[in-house]
Amino acid sequence: MRSVKQRSRAVPLAAVAAVVGALAFVELTSGVLQGYYTPLLTDIARALGVTDADVTWLEALQLAVSALTVPLLAAAGDRVGHRRILLIASLVTAAASWGLLATGSVPLFFAAWALQGLYAVWLPAEIALIHSRAARLGTPGPVTRRSAGLLVGALELGVIAGALAGGALIDASGSLPTTLAVPAVVTTLCVVVVALWVKDPVPDDVSSPSVVPVTVVPGGTHPARGIPTDPGERDTSSRRDVLGASLLALSVAALMGALALLRAQGVAAPGPWVFLAIAVSLGAFLVRIERRAADPVLDLAVLAGPAQWPIQLTACLFGASVLGAQAPLSTFVRTDPAVAGFGLGLSSGQTSYVIGAYVLSLAVGALSLGPLTRRLPVRDALIVGGLVTALGYALFLPNHGSPAGVVSNMVVAGIGSGLLIAALPPAAAAAAPPHRTGMATGATNAVKTLGGAVASACFGLALAHGGTGAGGSAPLTGYLVVWSLCSGTALLAALALCAVPRRALQDDAAA
Repeated sequence: MRSVKQRSRAVPLAAVAAVVGALAFVELTSGVLQGYYTPLLTDIARALGVTDADVTWLEALQLAVSALTVPLLAAAGDRVGHRRILLIASLVTAAASWGLLATGSVPLFFAAWALQGLYAVWLPAEIALIHSRAARLGTPGPVTRRSAGLLVGALELGVIAGALAGGALIDASGSLPTTLAVPAVVTTLCVVVVALWVKDPVPDDVSSPSVVPVTVVPGGTHPARGIPTDPGERDTSSRRDVLGASLLALSVAALMGALALLRAQGVAAPGPWVFLAIAVSLGAFLVRIERRAADPVLDLAVLAGPAQWPIQLTACLFGASVLGAQAPLSTFVRTDPAVAGFGLGLSSGQTSYVIGAYVLSLAVGALSLGPLTRRLPVRDALIVGGLVTALGYALFLPNHGSPAGVVSNMVVAGIGSGLLIAALPPAAAAAAPPHRTGMATGATNAVKTLGGAVASACFGLALAHGGTGAGGSAPLTGYLVVWSLCSGTALLAALALCAVPRRALQDDAAA
């Protein structure tokens, strides 16, 4: 006979199992989008007539759109329902995926690629959906973390399948438009799954009297996390922070403009610094407005909590490696050593196998979150993820001359990165009041995207420094700078997490 503890753990899992199954397909689709195009980047660059360094513009543009839209959509989910936001983002992503078939038009391709970045809101919306269901059953932390591990595991499996399929199909067909049609079909199926099988949580989710929902005192403060509490799942206020949302969008747009000009004109040009000054000014004004707003789109009181701000800073620093380094890694392994003097000279199909090994390690790291947090506090598990990621990228500096060396480095970095990918959204939800889980989880993806966008711009400058070699290849010194920055930002993230109170992210901290 199972123990009482085992039975109480099984009830919440059963209550969220149906929605987790549907959301796993959504994350599988997200993984396909993230892995499918990576081995095709060189082919896309040649079809569009740009160099390897210019490929990072595609990545930066998509990250910019994600950074603009994710915080707004995630915060809107707290008001109108996360399922509705998930459906809207899926529809836009599917339409953009079909738009990528227009490889003959550079502006249309760039626009479609940018709009496809709305898939970044999927995981925050999913975590908020699961957390709200689990919170009604009194065990949001363990259930959300285990579900997040499964979702990220599905995501990484999708990345593997996408990378292998993309590389194999382009080699077999030789047609880029035909190859690009596959993710368009998959995202269309994703819309159908969300529309039919993903539902908003309802009060009767509490199906067992043996599980008592956690209650909080209205207007009070969480005893362990120092954040304001609210008994409602959503903020039902009729007031909307239109000014705050507008300022947030404008400040992020100004920052993205500064990064774009920095890459196009260099550090000596005045344009980037003018846009940066505008972004800082708008950001300062945004802080003043959000502090006074009754219903802020960016709840600074929550984000400044002692357990919340290190998580958000970690997400920003982590974005440099997990998002910004994807294109440089792909172009490095495709670089012909006979021409450039470095690189692996792999084909698209061979590159997909290298990426598959990396993504498999991401899945291993993500699935290790549950077992690890049963032995360590959540904060310490996050620190382990940051340190392992830093080690993996540091190994690239002396060990990048062979496929075995590159793959081993990527596996180490992938295990740490997978752990952070799975752990950050549930940690942000655990450190937020119930009516701000969408905002908090969305903020992790938004700042991660911003960190990736900034890093992508810096990496683009590093790869362009010293000119281009034969065939448009970037210099080796640029790649060394990229790996150093990835390792350094991951190490800083681990140090920032030490500021989180050790037991603050545990469910038992509220008891």
